[in-house]
Amino acid sequence: MKKINKVLVANRGEIAIRVMKTLKLLGVKSVAVYSEADRTSKHLSYANEAYHIGEAEASKSYLNMDKIIDVAKKSGCDAIHPGYGFLAENPVFAKKVNDSGLIWIGPSSECMRSLGDKINSREIAKAAGIPTTPGGTIESVEQAKKLAGELGYPVLIKASAGGGGKGMRIVQNEDELEKAIELARQEAQAAFADPTVYIEKYIVDAHHIEIQFLIDKEGNGLFFPERECSVQRRYQKIIEETPSPTIDRETAIKMGEAAISVSKTAGYEGAGTVEFIYDKTEGKFYFLEVNARIQVEHPVTEEVTGLDLIAYQIYIADGQTISISQESLNNRISGHAIESRIYAEDPDSDFMPSIGKVEHYREPFGVGIRVDSGFFKGSEVSVNYDPLIAKLIVKAPNRDMAISRMYEALSNYHIAPIKTTIPLLKRVFKHRKFIEGDYNTKFLDIYKEDLFSQPSSNKYVSEGLALLEFVRQHKSTYLIADERTSLPLCWDMLGKWRG
Repeated sequence: MKKINKVLVANRGEIAIRVMKTLKLLGVKSVAVYSEADRTSKHLSYANEAYHIGEAEASKSYLNMDKIIDVAKKSGCDAIHPGYGFLAENPVFAKKVNDSGLIWIGPSSECMRSLGDKINSREIAKAAGIPTTPGGTIESVEQAKKLAGELGYPVLIKASAGGGGKGMRIVQNEDELEKAIELARQEAQAAFADPTVYIEKYIVDAHHIEIQFLIDKEGNGLFFPERECSVQRRYQKIIEETPSPTIDRETAIKMGEAAISVSKTAGYEGAGTVEFIYDKTEGKFYFLEVNARIQVEHPVTEEVTGLDLIAYQIYIADGQTISISQESLNNRISGHAIESRIYAEDPDSDFMPSIGKVEHYREPFGVGIRVDSGFFKGSEVSVNYDPLIAKLIVKAPNRDMAISRMYEALSNYHIAPIKTTIPLLKRVFKHRKFIEGDYNTKFLDIYKEDLFSQPSSNKYVSEGLALLEFVRQHKSTYLIADERTSLPLCWDMLGKWRG
């Protein structure tokens, strides 16, 4: 490394661990920060140093810009890596980092501010010659009604500063429009302190396709194989795969070239992702937004290319140029990779958060299986942070094998007593439409009767049957006491059912 020898990772959990693993491989020291709730967090053990920065509430710890920068300077860091979430796409923080004399591992604050405004980013895409979904800004309700009439219902109301589905409303007819605009503005103001919303045509058979890219300070750019991210709940992804089973190679290349074009137009440097909506009915793709950070689903891209995207983020921030060509990258691509996001939520109870202590935790392992997680036996699922427990990633020579491997890996991932999305994920990977690759962003809604269990009239009978099935499947593991293992015996697992 030229300038970066020590990095503060301004995050927690699995992404902090992910970044620290790469820093160690590069011979760069890492500094962790932690809140009161994270005193025993797994990510602390991966850092060379760790510093307490405040209370459990994120606004008093992981979102405390001045405290984080102060720790970075006092500990002798050269740079800050933000991970994803928290302050990762905050242009104010990026500027503060640079103004303090530290290196920001990410795009410039000016670029982040420009792309963070969805209305402005649409204009940048248009300037780069990239198609955007038909629509426009909302000046008044009457103007919105006129524009919606021209576009044809259904339409989508979206927050300009939004993300994660916040400030977003699908409108089926004119009678719903005014109320939807009002609600979207209120939600946008509460979430982003910006009530600006706009309107666009709603794509019925929509696929969420994204392109990972890298651009160095010399303007050299690379685009990676597309990721299909259409299995979503509340506009948030739960499964991602590459390559997409939906689009052809010619379309994928066009999307990749479009991603590089819009990013260069914005003056981007570093790793990022351009998200597109693909209209399968029309065979057209439209620019959606640019994510100015590393994304949750970056591991699937790493698995099919063999490249470390975090390392490239750090190389570029260090002033180094990309040494691999697009042709060489294309020649490295092999196999199929899928990621499942495992959340501490009960999918059969409208994804109700499941909070508490993880009393039993066992990860799957084997060829082609990767687990990125910040949890272990004894970890607490806190109300203060995102309920993502782990990302389970598999790679196989082809998609059918990857789906089979993912199902088996999920079957061997055991977390108790908190509820997780594992049962739902297993149902998805057994669903005929997913196996055929015939799904879009409404997959969970369309097939909800297949994918979500109906609640039992007797909760305890339901829990007991599930536990007995668990013991039946793993009787060889749990019926024999073995002092060499820390896994609980079946009688400990039975809890209230014992006796």
